[in-house]
Amino acid sequence: MVQLYNLHPFGSQRVVPCKQEPAHFCCGQDVLFVASTAASCRVEVFAVREQGRCEALGSFATLGPVLRMAHSSAGDYLVTIEEKSKATFLRAYMNWRCMSAGSSRVCVRMVGHKMEESYSETLKEQMSVVEMPLSDPPLCISCCPVNGDLVVGCKNKLVMFCLKYLVIKQNLTVLDFERSLILHIDNLIPAEVAFCARHIAITTELDVLILKLEVVQQSAEEQCARGVSAREKAVDGGSTSTHPFQLELDEFIICQKPVELLGEESKLCEIPITLESTELPTEDTKRFQVQYLLFRRFAPDQSPFGFCEETKLHSVQLLPVYQTACEQTENKKELLSLFCFFSLPHVGYLYSIGKLIELISTYQYSEKSEQAVLTPQFLHVITSQNLQCFTVRCSAAAARDEDPYIDTTVKACPPVTLDVCTLRMQLFIGPRAICHFKNHIILLTKADTEDITERRKPTRRMLSRKADNIKSRTNSESEPGWNLYIINTVSTIQLYREMVDYSRTYENVKTESCIHLLSEAHLLVRAAIMDPYFLKSDEKEDLLRAFRESCAFLGDCYSRFDTKDYHLALPYYRMSGLSVTEVLKRLVSEDDEIQTHERGFIFYLTHSLNEDSNEELSKESGNKVLQIFYLADPVQLPHILCSPSMRNICPLTAVKYLQKVEKMMPSVVLTLTKAFFALKMGDLTMYEHEMDSYKETTLACGFIGQPRLLQQRKEGIVMPTEFAVHLKEMQPGLLVAATVALHENSKIELEEADTFFKMLCGSSENTIPQLLVDFWEALLVVSSQEEVLQELLLRVTSQYVWRISKKQLPETKPLKTTEDLINSCSHFGLIVPWVTSIMSVGCSSDKDYHEDISRLQSLLCSHSINIPSALPILEPLTEAGDVGLTIRVLCHTHLGKYEEAIDQLLRRCPDAAVFYAQHELKGGNQALWWNKLLPELCKRAKLPGNDCPALISSLKAETLSVVAMELELRDFLSLLPEDGTAAFFLPHLLHCSQRKLLT
Repeated sequence: MVQLYNLHPFGSQRVVPCKQEPAHFCCGQDVLFVASTAASCRVEVFAVREQGRCEALGSFATLGPVLRMAHSSAGDYLVTIEEKSKATFLRAYMNWRCMSAGSSRVCVRMVGHKMEESYSETLKEQMSVVEMPLSDPPLCISCCPVNGDLVVGCKNKLVMFCLKYLVIKQNLTVLDFERSLILHIDNLIPAEVAFCARHIAITTELDVLILKLEVVQQSAEEQCARGVSAREKAVDGGSTSTHPFQLELDEFIICQKPVELLGEESKLCEIPITLESTELPTEDTKRFQVQYLLFRRFAPDQSPFGFCEETKLHSVQLLPVYQTACEQTENKKELLSLFCFFSLPHVGYLYSIGKLIELISTYQYSEKSEQAVLTPQFLHVITSQNLQCFTVRCSAAAARDEDPYIDTTVKACPPVTLDVCTLRMQLFIGPRAICHFKNHIILLTKADTEDITERRKPTRRMLSRKADNIKSRTNSESEPGWNLYIINTVSTIQLYREMVDYSRTYENVKTESCIHLLSEAHLLVRAAIMDPYFLKSDEKEDLLRAFRESCAFLGDCYSRFDTKDYHLALPYYRMSGLSVTEVLKRLVSEDDEIQTHERGFIFYLTHSLNEDSNEELSKESGNKVLQIFYLADPVQLPHILCSPSMRNICPLTAVKYLQKVEKMMPSVVLTLTKAFFALKMGDLTMYEHEMDSYKETTLACGFIGQPRLLQQRKEGIVMPTEFAVHLKEMQPGLLVAATVALHENSKIELEEADTFFKMLCGSSENTIPQLLVDFWEALLVVSSQEEVLQELLLRVTSQYVWRISKKQLPETKPLKTTEDLINSCSHFGLIVPWVTSIMSVGCSSDKDYHEDISRLQSLLCSHSINIPSALPILEPLTEAGDVGLTIRVLCHTHLGKYEEAIDQLLRRCPDAAVFYAQHELKGGNQALWWNKLLPELCKRAKLPGNDCPALISSLKAETLSVVAMELELRDFLSLLPEDGTAAFFLPHLLHCSQRKLLT
């Protein structure tokens, strides 16, 4: 649907004082080139000043009548296709600005011709004409706006010339061209061509083909081997498979159907292309291959107004949009997006050909179009009677290319699919041609005799004509009825204001029209901001202000109106920079107690107040917010009350609203919120009543629904609330359980919990409070994330080691004993008997720290902790008496170093060696019983001064029994000491012998 808003994008118009009737014209950076008709064969040059004022710079002669012309901003040259003696020529005019200084010297040279030294000094002061000979007549031309390269369309081929900057001397650089590439395209006669950043768009009468030249790096040797003039196949286009869009029936070919192929599918168009490289190979020679981007074929009867013999394409154009992230110069503009426009007489098509190839807009004209020109903000189309201005969606598509995550709760942009609209249909008599640059439109009109008569009637209105006392022609009687106008488009800010004012007429009548117009205004400003010259613009601050204002207007629309896209209120208000207080003032009436609010406003308020913001609402604004949510969404009331923005709310008022809601929909979160405000009021009776309403486990889970009851963020730091402080003193178990629940539900990170408990307990950065250790131990019970578990195991280990080594008792009683942890947590293992044996003979100085010692030993007795990672942490305790012995032996056991463990036990606590062996030496490790332990015990039993009864007892009771069970009789005898007592070993020998007989 195309909407017509009678806005005023066109400002004043001025007549270009041409001496001859224009045949062709084009725009430069700040100039206008006008080629006259066949009579004079000249090009007039005009400087375009502010408000479209024209100042003649001079003129120069051409070889013949100009058939096509184009200007390149890169290199500032004019290229023409001229005709003389029924032959066409391609010429480029360099350094033409020297004419304005009065110089009439002209140098004509062939492309690639080496400049002689004698010309060096004079090149600065003369215009240079470069002849570019071609084997076939040139039909169309296009200059790349990014790098100044030139593409020339000929029958069945395109020729590409690269712009070169030749340094003659230190202060003299001369422009030249090098014919670098020829694209041979069979059975194609280009009517128009557009070239930008290695993208080429070609149109015939009914076909459109868009290509991209991709660089394939190749060495100079490879290039020479291929041959400088050899044709290179770029794609598998040379196959002779049946055309998918031709229906062949015996000897007849039916007329081809219209078709559209995008992206990879466009290869199926079967238009074979071969590349011929013509540049001399160098070290950085580039070889190209062709990528098909789009192919579209139209049928002669595609006009919606019926069959039209004159149906053919026109006005193909590639429009680049550049990055806006940083200030860019003319020579360093980074391409962001690329768009292609082409048109049939009654329909125009705009495609995005950047990362995604897609049709983004279709334009239906009210009458047959003559020509069209695309700009980042508008599409200007001329028909037989009108200059029409349509909106475009380039800025919406480019914004999404620049930021793929633009459609979030933080940012937004009107959709690319937004309906296009006509801003203006301005009456002109006989429009013939149009071009555009900056904020000017150049329009050529040529009226027939009856049109001139009509033009003199007062009923035919045109824009105000300001000729600045310049007469376009001196002889009015011979006036041929043509005019060349420069139409000044109004400033972005002015048109934006008009759109905003116009939108107000739809506020209470047509919601969608109001949003549409404000979206158009937003895209208009966004396109201006994306202009590469925006940072240097005089309107920079005004445009930024207008951008924020347009976001605020759109936020108002999505808040006030009942639309399906109501959620867009949130990102638009955020982009506007308005605070919640300012938005409330825009939308909430102070006197209306029963004012209803739409979903968009409630959505915005809910999200804004649920965020960690530093903005604090006043008491009055807070009360208004409570009233809004009580009427619109009472379920959200407990969450809204916990917002940092509501710190100034009266606790009594909050409780009254909560009590009203509780009657309708009670919940744990609501009960906890009431308890929270009861604490703020100092009403402990009410607090206890609320907290007794549910079991402790239910209350702990209730905090998941609203974590802000316990902790709030201020400038990114987690801060404990009054509720958390109270729980720390009165119900620390509930506080720890609630924090564990928050962590397991991704409501608080491990590091944030550390900060929370340290601040809650008033601990310094390097001090670990017992409540934090309780949290870690509780988290070990429930956590299933391996990374978190290993981190927690190392943390609690470090704390146990620190307390034991520093003789430091916890400042509060631990919530769980070691036995509780062993029974509830698999990461705390049962303490093995040999550890108990060692500790039973230890000194009494460690008994004060028995709880931490047993926790540490319990951890090491499990198989959860990563011992290599824990070794540096355990280092302070390795020499700490019996505790250190148990830790060293446990670590050696985990690492499989059983022999070292036995050595340490035999050296420090031989009695525990047998207990250790009995518990640990199993399976493949049993060989240590007889290879190491038995000989060592026998040896030690004979040494004087040893506790022989204990050793002999362990030797007899445990070691010999195990060895007799496992070894053969002969092997057992070989292990026995030669000087031993037979009676001592005889029972075991007998047992070993009987076992052998039984088997």
